[in-house]
Amino acid sequence: MAPAENTRYQTTLLPDPPAAARSYTLISVDDHLVEPRHLFEGRVPAEHAEHAPRVIEKGDGNEIWVYEGRRYPQVGLNAVAGRPKEEWSMEPARFDEMRPGCYDSDARVADMDLDGVYASLCFPSLIAGFAGTVFSQSKNPNLGLACLRAWNDWMHEEWAGSHPDRLIANQLTWLCDPAIAAADVRANAARGFKALSFPENPVDLGMPSMHTDYWDPLLTACEETETVLCLHNASSSWTAVRSPGAPLELYTTLFPVNALVAAADWLWAGVPTRFPKLRIALSEGGIAWVPMLIDRIEYVLEHSATGLSAWRDPNRSPTDALRENFWFCTIDIGSTMALRDHIGVDHIMLETDYPHADSTWPDTQSLLRRGLADIADDEVRAMTWENASRLFRHEVPSELRFPKHSETDLAWT
Repeated sequence: MAPAENTRYQTTLLPDPPAAARSYTLISVDDHLVEPRHLFEGRVPAEHAEHAPRVIEKGDGNEIWVYEGRRYPQVGLNAVAGRPKEEWSMEPARFDEMRPGCYDSDARVADMDLDGVYASLCFPSLIAGFAGTVFSQSKNPNLGLACLRAWNDWMHEEWAGSHPDRLIANQLTWLCDPAIAAADVRANAARGFKALSFPENPVDLGMPSMHTDYWDPLLTACEETETVLCLHNASSSWTAVRSPGAPLELYTTLFPVNALVAAADWLWAGVPTRFPKLRIALSEGGIAWVPMLIDRIEYVLEHSATGLSAWRDPNRSPTDALRENFWFCTIDIGSTMALRDHIGVDHIMLETDYPHADSTWPDTQSLLRRGLADIADDEVRAMTWENASRLFRHEVPSELRFPKHSETDLAWT
């Protein structure tokens, strides 16, 4: 039965779980944060401060962000960590109905400790869009750019800046002008940013596609600064779901399709050919689709593409570029892990997706023990932290650079 109007759903915050027995050092390359209500305070120039995003409380008790006359609720499923599953819903959630680790960096690190996660790369929430698209689509571009830069300043000063050994700095980019975006990438790289969240396929946002040279200034800046271009699932608002009225489970089931489509599009756009040192991570896309794409590309090149191939790199094939320029990020360790050599063990990374409904928190370590039990130590080390450490240039202490430890060995706090 639906709740009565103006009646809120029941929400329960469970007690802290016991600290996990830590068997593996882990860098999670896809987690999320909920922007705190104070994020834009003092970070937006005075002429725009009055119009910056702000949190208001509605008459029904819900808290929502308001920006340029539009409302952005804190969708409950974005912050379900620490809540009983029977209470999960799409209903808006208040800050006091979330674990503080959703929006406070000190509390986040404490939750990482409980789960046995050494370091984490975090993506935005709905007020920014996974790739900053809300700000780039602002009615007032000057306001949008000011808000986007305020978000990056907050990431630098407060979120990652307060725990630089544990939280990897991830930036948003100005999609309306690649020259401005490129200048910001260089400035942000100088102050420690290692990653940039970018739409999987900007054409779905009404912007030029990757098959043009429109984005070249930004791609050049990322290549030159070794900034990892992270293509997070759903960041371009596209989905493979075609049926109206489809349940949420269909959307989440088809997440890997986003990654497949994005990787194929970027490959045939020749991005790795024009930018051979560019690093691209397909966040929250899993790995099951990768062997399929490899096999299909190789078949196409041998058959239907003969004499007509759009590939212009004489030194390597599209599948070579897929294995060299792209990294693959997975939450679950499923049957496709048996094909890890075909994918490339040195390009597979793991994630926990805290605090979303897909998250493995607080059971990540036990799931790793089950999923990685029969895999060689050097491969375990590569996938749990080594690949991520190398890609994002994030140092791991020497005492944690082994695949398996006793619980006391992993006391990194």
